[in-house]
Formats: sequence, structure tokens, C-alpha cells
Amino acid sequence: MPVRVLPDFLINQIAAGEVVERPASVVKELVENALDAGADQIIIDVVDGGRTLISVIDNGKGMSKVDLGNSILRHATSKLPDDDLLNINFMGFRGEALPSIASVSDMSIDTFYKDEPNGWQLDATTGEIKPSSWESGTRIRVANLFAKTPARLKFLNSDKSEMLAILDVVKRLAMARNDVGFILNDKWRFPKNQDLMERIISVMGEDVRGQMLAVDAKSGSSEMRLHGYVSHPTLRRASSVDQYLFVNGRSVKDKVLVSALRAAYMDVMHAREFPLCALYLELPTRNVDVNVSPAKTEVHFLEPTHVRAFIIKSLREVLANTLNENIGQTQTNNSQNSEFSLGLTQTVFRAPQNDSFVRSFVAEPTFSRDLARPADNVETVFESDAFDLPLGRVIGQLNNKYILAENKDGFVIIDQHAAHERITYEKLRTHTIKTQPLLAPIVIKMKSEDAESVLVIKDELKQCGLQIDSFGEDAIAIFEKPADWDLNWEKCFQEIADEVGGFGHSSRLQEKLHLKLANYACHHSVRSGRKLNMAEMDALLRDIERTERGSECNHGRPVYKVISITELDAMFERI
Repeated sequence: MPVRVLPDFLINQIAAGEVVERPASVVKELVENALDAGADQIIIDVVDGGRTLISVIDNGKGMSKVDLGNSILRHATSKLPDDDLLNINFMGFRGEALPSIASVSDMSIDTFYKDEPNGWQLDATTGEIKPSSWESGTRIRVANLFAKTPARLKFLNSDKSEMLAILDVVKRLAMARNDVGFILNDKWRFPKNQDLMERIISVMGEDVRGQMLAVDAKSGSSEMRLHGYVSHPTLRRASSVDQYLFVNGRSVKDKVLVSALRAAYMDVMHAREFPLCALYLELPTRNVDVNVSPAKTEVHFLEPTHVRAFIIKSLREVLANTLNENIGQTQTNNSQNSEFSLGLTQTVFRAPQNDSFVRSFVAEPTFSRDLARPADNVETVFESDAFDLPLGRVIGQLNNKYILAENKDGFVIIDQHAAHERITYEKLRTHTIKTQPLLAPIVIKMKSEDAESVLVIKDELKQCGLQIDSFGEDAIAIFEKPADWDLNWEKCFQEIADEVGGFGHSSRLQEKLHLKLANYACHHSVRSGRKLNMAEMDALLRDIERTERGSECNHGRPVYKVISITELDAMFERI
């Protein structure tokens, strides 16, 4: 069969298959164009989930007659001032959206440009341009989507499903630009210049109010900035539906960012649960390539490992301060000087000597099941200034399960097991892993490409106590591993290779290590049902105040709850 040049209409329909996947794709492209035109108010109307009609009206700067005619030509764009594809500062830039949409629908454009005497209307099917009474900005109407390619219609979901996809697109664009007003079908409204936190609440729901932690961090070189909000670990979803990630103002679903978010929450949230976030990463355009996919939802970072590490570090620092964020400023020095502090730097717990995992992990085990009981005068607990500390002054124990305390803000209830579980875990986590050099290396046979993938993160694996190297072209050898720690190494390395191949990195071994530490901490901490004396309870409170991520246990359950005086007064109708 001879090689032939395809006609323009077919080329546009092929491009539409990449750009216009469903009605939501059309909405995304048209709204991004409106944003690039400087609009600060955008009205979207959709009929029948977008099959029958999609209308987008903006108050942007509009187009001249010449620009209007060029707008439906392939690869014609106003978004690239030069030919540098690594210097892209607009949402849309490919020059494929309008001609692609026009090739599979009946599209018309009304626009007005300030330097021209009247508005113009374009019929994208015929290319005819005629004067219009349109007086401001641009309106694009897309009718009968996929009518020209009816085979595509059968792949659409129900009108309701397509409408939900459109709503998701609008929410993401609204989160990207809280300075812009959005109205969808006169039902979903996001006001112009809305406070970011209020925009987040309007998008995610009222339950996030007061449960989001502010993030604002810069890299050492100050070339990267991460800001926005992440949820307190006790607020989570069953899916990633409320994870909003942005790179230089562009909404993305990027594997580097998603994995960094997961890694940051690894030891405060169950793996099958998802934190909420609205995170904005800013970095020089030369360090990120947005010209990856037609949908523009993926990006390529010049230094993905550096970006990932920066995000994980920034988020973990925020999560580490959740105790202070929730109940005021910690007076650490006072708690450290407390006569009855039974901190883990002393001897609260001593590990069973036959526990091989902990013996392999720390040189001098420091935990046991039995609380050390001080013989000093318990009344000293009440003579301290613990009332002014975040978790306050112990007043008793409920059902041998919860510690009751009071502070200057109100009434505090602490889950004794969850509190000590977090303390135990953090103590283990800060110890250096004891490693065991192997007289004969463990050799794992793999496909050569999988072996190469594992070697990419060789240095990261060393931080987990695993020293590896290549063993020929199709094998990996383990020369050193955590002492007394045996895994199904063949399965583990294959999982690591799969992750690196798909995402460029792997957190598989760190997750296995976290699971071991978390399980040990759970089984070797103060149990529910254990009666504690006042000094022991006070010691536990002082220790959790000094512990990173002290507001939740390793499984993401809350360690404490504070009931304010105002809430108590309301309960008893004293307001």
C-alpha cells in the first residue's frame, strides 16, 4: 500500500481523539483558553452531560478578526512567543484544541476585541466570519459533540457520569485560580477573589474546615516553592478524589507528586486511605516539561528525585508539628524539666531479649512491656505548671483506656495506647539500622531491564540497610542487609523494579520497614485496659508533647481530642 498524506479533516479528527476524550476534555480546553485570555469570570453551561451543548463565556480580552480566523487552524497558537517549548507560561499552547473540537462537533465562536468596531462570529464548520453584536470577551458554543464521528458516542458514559467529570474539571481549575470566578450551570458557584481556604472548603466540603494544615516551604536554592494545604492525618478519604496538585498553576495528576504525598503520610495514615490536599509547586519553567501529553495532565521534571525529596521533607515537617498546631505552643523546656517525666530517653520500656527484629534494629533495646513506676511523691504532678502545657494536667483515667486532663483551653481526652504507640514508633524510627554483612551474597535473578531499574535507587536502598550491586547483566546481589531480617527478596525486588519502571522511584522497602516498626510499636506499647498511676499518665503526656506527629498513632487514629470550654458551655446551655 502506498504512503499517502491524510486530508486535513481526518488529521483533525485523529488529533481530536487525543485531545477530546469526552465532554470534560472540551470544557477543560475551553476554560484554559479563557484563563489565558485574562478572564476573571467564566460561565460554563452544559446540556445532556455535554453531548448536546457546551457553552463557555469569558470576560477576557477577546480576539481580532484575523486571530479568530487563525484560531481554528492546526498548530496555530498565541501561547508561544518564540520557539522554546521549555518556556511555556500559559495553560494551553499546542494549537490543537479548537480545530480538533471543531472537527467532531458544530462549533461557533463569538468574540469582541477592543481595537475593532464590532464583534465577530465564526462558524467553525464553514470557516465563515461575519459581524456580531457580541460586546465583551468570548463565547464558544460546542453543539452535537461527536455527531461527526458517531462511533465515539457509544464510548461516552451516562449524562450524569459525564457531568460529574465536567464538575471535577471545573473544581480543579477553580482550585488552580481562586482569583477567578467560575459558574457551572448556575448551580456550582466559586466567587472571584475567594480566599484560598474558603475555595478549598467550597470544593472539598465543610468537613475540612479547621482540619487543614498550611504548607509554605522553599528549597535551599529557593528555586522551588511548595505552598497550600494538606489535611490533618485524622481527616482522610477512601480515594484520591480530594487531592489537588498543581505545577506552575497547572492541574496535574503526576506520579512523582502523588508518590511523594503518599510517602509523607506513610507513618501517620493507613496505606488504603488518602489525605486531602491543595498543593502548589512552583519551579523554573526550564526545570519542568509540560509538553508531554495532549491532555497536559502529566509533566516531566528535570530532577524528579530532587522534587520528590523536597516535597516529602516539606510535608513531614508540617505533619511533625500537628500537636502544636492543634492546641497551642508547646513549652518543651518546662516538660523536659518535669520531675516525673518518664521520657523515652530514660527507661519507660525494656524490650524482650528474644525479639530478633528489635535486636537487629537498635544496638541497645530501650523498651519493655512494664512501666517503670517512680517512687517519688505523686503530688508533685499537680505542683507543676502542666496546666499551661498543650496536653495539660492529668485529672484521671477513664475505663483504664483514656487519660483525662485539663489545660487552659478546656478538657483533653488522650488514648493511652495510641499515645504510647506513637512514642514507641518514633523512638525506633530514629535509631540506626543494624546491618549484617553476608559471607555469601544473596543473588536474585531478574530480567536485565528490571535489574537496571533496581540499581537506579541503589543509594536509597542503602538507607534502609540494604547494600546491593549488579551480579552480571541479569541478577542483583545483596551483600548486606538488616540483621535477622529475612524477606522474600525475589518478590520484593520485583515489586521495586515495577515501581521504578513505572514511577522512576520506589518506596516499597521503606513501606515494609514502616510496617514492621508500626506492628512492633503497636504490640509493645501500653495497652487499653492497663491501669496507670498519676505519675505514669503525666509522663505519657509530657512524652507525647515532645514527639513528632504526636497527634495521631502510626495507623492514623487520633491520639487525643480537645473539648473547648466554649463547647462544654454549649453542652450545658450556659452560653
